[in-house]
Amino acid sequence: MTAEKADLAGDYVSAGFGGGLEPGHRPALLLVDMVMAYLDPASPLYAHGEAALAQAVRLAEAARAAGVPVILTNVSFVDGSEGGMFFRKVPGLRNFMEGSALGAFPESLTPQPGDRVLTKFYPSAFFGTALASMLVAERVDTLLICGYSTSGCIRASALDALCHGFVPLVVADACADRDPRPHEANLFDIRAKIGEVIDAQAALGVIAAAAP
Repeated sequence: MTAEKADLAGDYVSAGFGGGLEPGHRPALLLVDMVMAYLDPASPLYAHGEAALAQAVRLAEAARAAGVPVILTNVSFVDGSEGGMFFRKVPGLRNFMEGSALGAFPESLTPQPGDRVLTKFYPSAFFGTALASMLVAERVDTLLICGYSTSGCIRASALDALCHGFVPLVVADACADRDPRPHEANLFDIRAKIGEVIDAQAALGVIAAAAP
């Protein structure tokens, strides 16, 4: 950590940010919008997400083996009205019109039997979906959050997880953004104000601890 970053981190700590949250006993793995729009170099939304995908695949395999719920989200619009002002604000969402190849999951992350798939229209995986009630019904208390993009749907989903009473654990190396600067800035902010930022190895430990 550079002196400048250390000073910034220290400033936040001295102001009272950055309290710790411990994982609970029942985690779920939330894979947010890990679809081809962010993985295809020809896509205008390409986010250099290949390394994050590889980590997410590892986590998904471990979660399934441990009986930890795996939840994947995607985005699919019929005419855009479902997205309201968000669809107006971000014209790039037109890449997610129903049937677009950019909205498909990559082969390595094809949903498996027992996985849950939720279609969303806004940044947060909670907004306008059944995610919160699904997690409560399964007694989940902790969310391991991966996906794209860190500054958008990951941050929004982590914040809503916190507000709904779930411990948000954002898996930094299983997330990506179109530029490292917003990626790192948002991880800093998530760590200070929203949840915990961990790596995939630590996430595997959380999954292993939940195995029967």
